[in-house]
Amino acid sequence: MTKKVWFQVGIGMIIALLIIKYVVEIHWIFNPFYIIIKTIFIPLLLGGVLYYISEPLQRLMEKKGAPRWGSILTIVLLLAGIVTGILLMIGNPISEQVNNLVENAPNIENSIMEAADFVLDNRDNLPPQVETFVNSVSSSIQDIAMSGSKYIVSFVSGTVAATFTLILVPFFFIYMLKDHEKFAPNIYNIFAGERRTWVKETLADIDNVLRNYVQGQVLISLILATMMFIGYLIIDLDYALLLAIFAFFMNMIPFIGPWISLAPALIIAVIQDPILVVWVAVITLVAQQLESNLITPNIMGKSLDVHPLTVITIVLAAGNIGGFLFIIISIPTYAVIKAVVKNIYEERKKIKEAATKTV
Repeated sequence: MTKKVWFQVGIGMIIALLIIKYVVEIHWIFNPFYIIIKTIFIPLLLGGVLYYISEPLQRLMEKKGAPRWGSILTIVLLLAGIVTGILLMIGNPISEQVNNLVENAPNIENSIMEAADFVLDNRDNLPPQVETFVNSVSSSIQDIAMSGSKYIVSFVSGTVAATFTLILVPFFFIYMLKDHEKFAPNIYNIFAGERRTWVKETLADIDNVLRNYVQGQVLISLILATMMFIGYLIIDLDYALLLAIFAFFMNMIPFIGPWISLAPALIIAVIQDPILVVWVAVITLVAQQLESNLITPNIMGKSLDVHPLTVITIVLAAGNIGGFLFIIISIPTYAVIKAVVKNIYEERKKIKEAATKTV
């Protein structure tokens, strides 16, 4: 019985749960490590995204004979030039739209409050489920208003942390460009024989999964945001550039991202002109259909190989567990775990075939 897969998996799960239990009980020992990991995680994540975006260019330049320092310097200067050019091109429009949004914030707030007051005044005529939802939302709004000072302090501290993060990102990015070939060998050289080969192949699969996901998702998000921006300009929607930038970051979340980016666009459309709601919905629907049926299959193909229902489940669970950051990293994390489990299964299959082979 001890050789059965289900028995070994069960024992492994019990041991893992016991380890987690005792780690939680002595968490104070691991607090320094947790703080260190929490501090470097975001810069490491952003540096990794920049690395996977720029790695094809570095590989091409070094294939043409450029030295490593030359390729790194070229990429850094190129990225700096791109960022500067984008800021010069869209900096003024963004600042104008932000100022316009700030100036119109009271009007937007009044419109939202009028709609909310109308719903609250007529909630006795609503179905019981809707009435319960309205009551819960109104109580939540009151709680948020009462704790406003706390959110202001959190915003200030978050701004300081974000500034520190932005300072660290270039260091991680440059060191990844410089020493990325050394990362995997430093891990698989610890092992020997067939185990070393398996670890090497697994790390290569993880690298391919992350590369395909990051490069593909960034390109898809850029295309979708551009399509939405053009659509918003055609219908003359206010704050089109801000909404498109928001859509770019939200589209990093597969399948669900475009619908998340729809919410602020609908709010702006309702306030500006209710008929624009229809056009915003049409633009989002067209962009989503093009993305799912044309853009994603041609850019990412089957490289991620995750069912849409699985994506939705993972994203919802990640949001409840850790918020927006967990939503962003949940899909690539799942893809990495899936690649590791697949390699473990293939290795066990080889061992089993070798053990049952007749000589």
